[in-house]
Amino acid sequence: MKLLLIEDDQQLTDALQPLLREAGYAVEVSHDGIDGEFLGNELQPDLIVLDLGLPGKNGLDVLRSWRNAGNRTPVLVLTARDAWHERVDGLKAGADDYLGKPFHSQELLARLEAIARRHGGQASNALSWRGVTLDTERQQATAADGRTIELTAIEFRLLRYLMQHPKDVHSKTRLSEHVYEEEQQKDSNVIEVYINRLRQYFGKDFIETRRGQGYQLAADTQA
Repeated sequence: MKLLLIEDDQQLTDALQPLLREAGYAVEVSHDGIDGEFLGNELQPDLIVLDLGLPGKNGLDVLRSWRNAGNRTPVLVLTARDAWHERVDGLKAGADDYLGKPFHSQELLARLEAIARRHGGQASNALSWRGVTLDTERQQATAADGRTIELTAIEFRLLRYLMQHPKDVHSKTRLSEHVYEEEQQKDSNVIEVYINRLRQYFGKDFIETRRGQGYQLAADTQA
């Protein structure tokens, strides 16, 4: 899952990046409103954490521009502007959640998980498909036969993205964009290696290959 962090406080950015990566996000960073607005459209992230007091362009204006242009990416506003009327302004501008500084890192992660669940129509931290269950908090999967699978960071990101979009066909390039950060993006053939690992865990027929298009989870006949 790709997360765009738009924050001009370098110290806070440096502290949040490893925390977010450990939670399973591929993190892209912007330090000003103009660049952040561009990346919010260009990268098509799955989640955005947005500060309001940004240089170049105010965070609220950035958020309004996205929504007016039809960009519906879930946004959590993270800001020191935490008066009740400022929270109202943020939510009315299109924010999905609003968290004031200072904050507890675990609350930030929990709110991001909650936003992702709501956006994906999920009610819990567990994703399920064809008998496979993924605990997104523990980053641990359970196979249909009950085996517990300890996933690597990349395996977890890939499986979570596939299970959040189980009916979509995903090209290797698209999967790479949502699993890796821009500076780390691998040859799309590396994705094939990780797809094969997931097939070893959950069965060859768990992920289907669509010739010339990419990969798709097999239909869930148990649904």
